[in-house]
Amino acid sequence: MNDASDTKRDWRDTVFLPKTDFPMKAGLAAKEPAILERWARIGVYERLREQRAEAERFLLHDGPPYANGDLHMGHALNKILKDLVTRSQSLLGKNAPYVPGWDCHGLPIEWKVEEAYRKKKLNKDEVDPVQFRAECRAYASKWVDVQREQFKRLGIMGDWDDPYLTMKFESEAIIAGELLKFAESGQLYRGAKPVMWSPVEKTALAEAEVEYEDIVSTQIDVAFEITEAPNAPELVGAHAVIWTTTPWTIPVNQALAYGADVHYHLFFDEHGRKFLLAFDLKEAFERRTGLALRTLENVSPDLLENLRDIVDRQIPGSLLAGARAQHPMHHLGGFFAKPRPFLDGSHFVTTDAGTGIVHMAPDHGEDDFWLCRAAGIDPVFAVEGDGKYRDDWAWLGGQGSVINKKFVASDGPICTDLREAGALLAASDDFEHSYPHSWRSKAKIIYRCTPQWFIPMDQPANGDRPGDDHSGLIAERSEVWSPSRLREGSGEGLLEQQAPKLEDRASDPPPAPPASGRGDNGPTLRELALDAIARTRWVPERAKNRIRAMVEGRPDWVISRQRAWGVPIPLYVHRRTGDYLRDEGVNARIIEAFRNGGADAWFAADHQVLLGPDYDLADYAPVTDILDVWFDSGSTHAFVIEQRYGEGVRADLYLEGSDQHRGWFQSSLLESAGTRGRAPYTSVLTHGFALDRNGRKMSKSLGNVVDPLKIIDQSGADILRLWVASTDYFEDVRIGDEVLKGTSDAYRKLRNTFRYMLGALDGFTDDEKIGVDRMPELERYILHKLGTLDVELRNTIENYQFHRYSRALIEFMNEDLSAFFFDIRKDCLYCDAADDPKRRAYRTVLDTLFHALVRYAAPILCFTAEEVWQARFPSEDDSVHFLTWPELPPLPGDDAISTNWESVRSLRERVTEAIEPLRREKVIRSSNEAEVTVPEMPLPADHLQEIFISSTVHRGEGEVTVERTDNHKCGRCWRCLPDVSEDGALCGRCERVINR
Repeated sequence: MNDASDTKRDWRDTVFLPKTDFPMKAGLAAKEPAILERWARIGVYERLREQRAEAERFLLHDGPPYANGDLHMGHALNKILKDLVTRSQSLLGKNAPYVPGWDCHGLPIEWKVEEAYRKKKLNKDEVDPVQFRAECRAYASKWVDVQREQFKRLGIMGDWDDPYLTMKFESEAIIAGELLKFAESGQLYRGAKPVMWSPVEKTALAEAEVEYEDIVSTQIDVAFEITEAPNAPELVGAHAVIWTTTPWTIPVNQALAYGADVHYHLFFDEHGRKFLLAFDLKEAFERRTGLALRTLENVSPDLLENLRDIVDRQIPGSLLAGARAQHPMHHLGGFFAKPRPFLDGSHFVTTDAGTGIVHMAPDHGEDDFWLCRAAGIDPVFAVEGDGKYRDDWAWLGGQGSVINKKFVASDGPICTDLREAGALLAASDDFEHSYPHSWRSKAKIIYRCTPQWFIPMDQPANGDRPGDDHSGLIAERSEVWSPSRLREGSGEGLLEQQAPKLEDRASDPPPAPPASGRGDNGPTLRELALDAIARTRWVPERAKNRIRAMVEGRPDWVISRQRAWGVPIPLYVHRRTGDYLRDEGVNARIIEAFRNGGADAWFAADHQVLLGPDYDLADYAPVTDILDVWFDSGSTHAFVIEQRYGEGVRADLYLEGSDQHRGWFQSSLLESAGTRGRAPYTSVLTHGFALDRNGRKMSKSLGNVVDPLKIIDQSGADILRLWVASTDYFEDVRIGDEVLKGTSDAYRKLRNTFRYMLGALDGFTDDEKIGVDRMPELERYILHKLGTLDVELRNTIENYQFHRYSRALIEFMNEDLSAFFFDIRKDCLYCDAADDPKRRAYRTVLDTLFHALVRYAAPILCFTAEEVWQARFPSEDDSVHFLTWPELPPLPGDDAISTNWESVRSLRERVTEAIEPLRREKVIRSSNEAEVTVPEMPLPADHLQEIFISSTVHRGEGEVTVERTDNHKCGRCWRCLPDVSEDGALCGRCERVINR
């Protein structure tokens, strides 16, 4: 006998233990920057573009974040999701470029530059606009560079050396050109109507620049004395009562609105004063005013004599037609002395709150504006851009600001004057409601009527738009729902609602633009946009209903801003007619000037040169407003997708947070529909927001901000990437220490699985491979499971369900491999002969698994997958990200094997459960010491013995039973087997291996 008979020998040198330098400890925070540096050095992104130049293309268009401040968790969630998409599409063999971009114009950046001026007690308005714009450009450039490095640190693969910036000269030229397309087709008009206005920032705001906060406002009840009532003369001398939470709109009041179907009533107080208000609102009015109102039947006899002309106590709203009242401050003369007509506002006047009579200020409410306009009442522009009444205004001229709480308070100048005039019936500073604020300055906004530029939603263009066939839209137009907003009081309209939603807003059709020549048969922008929504794939599908409702109800697009930093509206307006100039030659010169000198060229231009010889600058005024920044970002498809990949090319995917239904998704849709007749995308994916561990919005004031940069510095970007991939990001997602701990645990298991495979494959070559037809059933079963996983992962990529992708991958690697396949086959790996067919089959499957799993993991764990790949195939010039989807071996007839092995696994679980109590009680130390009896034998006993990792397996009746074996333990493989003569001796298998 050889050394196999020596029971004292240490046999470890004869065992094939896994061998690898791949460390168990990740150390990602230190390793990842070096991997990034190597990727940049060998040009991974650029080489991928070369390798896939002829492949099918997949275009994800990056929505531009503002170049302002360090990245936050929302940025991380968004950018990582985009990287998962592009990397997975690249893995599928497609050419999936990623061009990152930044929104460089607009209020957020300008506001930060202004803050620096304010700290120095300087006035930005006194600075040369070109100089100020240069400072904005420098500020944006600084943050582009900062954010670029932070996004790269997340492992985002893209064209970082040539991103798109809305402030590049070429970009600004194309943005201007896109606007001029609207102008040339007549889809542009200038008009004065109420828009959202920030008195602090002195500019109109886009809907996406507004957020809502709960505030406490002053509410007042004001009496307007009725002076004329041709249909109900008994009302003369009575006071129509209005209720409002915006006292500052009373100085701009021009009318009163009633509901034709509302039942009004004349009430009397103890002094005999008559008040007109809705019958249903009497009790609420009494609570606010403290008055005890009486009806005719309970009026005292001494007052009844004065009321004998009253015919009927109840006044139908329709009888208020033609009535007039006087303003409480009529004694000031001029504007205030004009009678205030009663107008039929039945489409918005209700009896839900207030008094049933609404005061109208057409300068400060959409309903007010359209109702008064129909009656020939125009705005008066009393409130200036800073929120103060203009200096020449008879009441409170030069005072304000109207959003100042003290100014509008119950003891402020407005209420004080109304009280002295005897018109203030009630005032209290306790009305709680939601109110819109500027997203940037956090200050309250107002509705303010100013001259602005609009793109109409419901006006056909005077020319065909290229794109999809829209003949069906023309033949049968969809009815556009235009809901009226509930009005409770004064001219602010929307601002007085309890919880207004801007996406629910709509307006009556706008007046026709001054430009002529419009066609009557073409589809409107609203119709085109709704048609494009129907033709687009929305993920999740419910997102389609949300954006459709927003587009159905949105007002005309206000595209002008009264700021300095942005792309100007490059139009010339005729000084006499007010029409804007439409001339292709002039437009071409403007675009070329922008291309050469950027948007600054408009502010420093010789406008006569741009106008050319056919027009005289004395007849035309250049527009000084700048474009809404959403028009900038809505035009990015033109200078990113089309400019780089060809005219008419659309993005395969837009991917942003759910707030972009009223932001970038919508502005891009409207811009493209207006200029191309279609959407700029074929699919749109919406994700939720990143919240703290308790589901709250992150806020510095709450101290609950989770900083992605700190996570990267402490744990590495792959941990953050795995968290993103593991979340159901179609909903809001939570992150905190406990969540990240779970993610780190999952990562550690995946890393250890790769480490095991690397060690188990040490020295493996193609010569060791064995055909599938020669493999044991267990290996064929695992390959079948791998094939099932492969199909599932492809499906999740198609549906952008990376939470299912990561879950399926993690479950396969943990449950099917580590806890099952690897556990069973470790004895074969360690102790079988190197050329044993079963061991060769196992290592062949391990090799197949390795090539598949490292690819599957690469889109998510981009750094770790690179480390794993380089550990087995080290090469300075290679990368795992050059690889494509794995090709798996064909597995004919494996369905039956799968069914059989699922029952085996179920039985194994029952055996493991039965062994565990004996292990806890230390009857046995491992399953190798267990004698197992099972009720069924789906495989031969020696196979089950290996699968259960037990000493022996017997067939019995009833439940699974386990007891300690009397078999001795092999000194080499440590299995307790019947053919081992004594502890430490070798089993037959090990003796054969040693003898060879």
